[in-house]
Amino acid sequence: MYKIRERKRQKGEDEMYRRVEGGGSKAVGFVSAADRKRIDEALDKHLERSSPSTSATTTTTATIARALNGKDNHRSLMFKSNDNQHFKDAKASDAEESETDSESDVSGSDGEDTSWISWFCNLRGNEFFCEVDDDYIQDDFNLCGLSSQVPYYDYALDLILDVESSHGDMFTDEQNELVESAAEMLYGLIHVRYILTTKGLAAMLEKYKNAEFGRCPRVYCCGQPCLPVGPSDVPRQSTVKIYCPRCEDIYTPRSRFQENIDGAYFGTTFPHLFLMTYGNLKPQKPAQGYVPRVFGFKVHKP
Repeated sequence: MYKIRERKRQKGEDEMYRRVEGGGSKAVGFVSAADRKRIDEALDKHLERSSPSTSATTTTTATIARALNGKDNHRSLMFKSNDNQHFKDAKASDAEESETDSESDVSGSDGEDTSWISWFCNLRGNEFFCEVDDDYIQDDFNLCGLSSQVPYYDYALDLILDVESSHGDMFTDEQNELVESAAEMLYGLIHVRYILTTKGLAAMLEKYKNAEFGRCPRVYCCGQPCLPVGPSDVPRQSTVKIYCPRCEDIYTPRSRFQENIDGAYFGTTFPHLFLMTYGNLKPQKPAQGYVPRVFGFKVHKP
């Protein structure tokens, strides 16, 4: 159903181009407006066939899946008002980027045997994600409750685990795109659980040592490596932020590709549990701070 070569060809060709506005040419986006409309119509038909008892849950989760479709500026989420303005600014900055920035999103190996998980984690903007062990995903206990949150759950799980399925030929292109989006959402919800385990913390430790999560922009933190954090554990509430262990504040990631990732895929617990587990990595608070002055005199605080 979801062969690696076909998936890499489609995603590699489709996602290597981003929508560029205002220029003499226009790159092809991952999903056009017409394609997205067809996806919505297909999903609406799917929801109409669902039972009344599950329609509310399915409607919510299916809407999330549609919102998660695509990468870069197409992987936009609808967040609450406290992040809405920042999200719009991020999309505007994406449109202003030059065509020279529209290279392939895949930074990993092009080998034929690349797994879906490796492929996903090597996409540009997904550097914060670590690779979840197959054994962890195959344990049903670790996935408890996720089937009610993700549409096309079984097909999405098969896609993540590279399980061949005979149902792929029965799906339309729109349904296959929905399955792809559902797989990305499902992986994110699995990921937030995995990084709280011993193996998950160890995987994130390597990324932290390499400063793959970015560094604190505060001057007096002196380039302190940061950790990813979600302001909320509920999907679609806010985007991922980076937490500085030195000044103990959060900031927006510098990469415009990363600042549209759902914060629920990292959660509120991870950075603090990480620093409790690896206490030797917790830095001291900065002894110096900025002092406002006017003509050399400190500004009086009322």
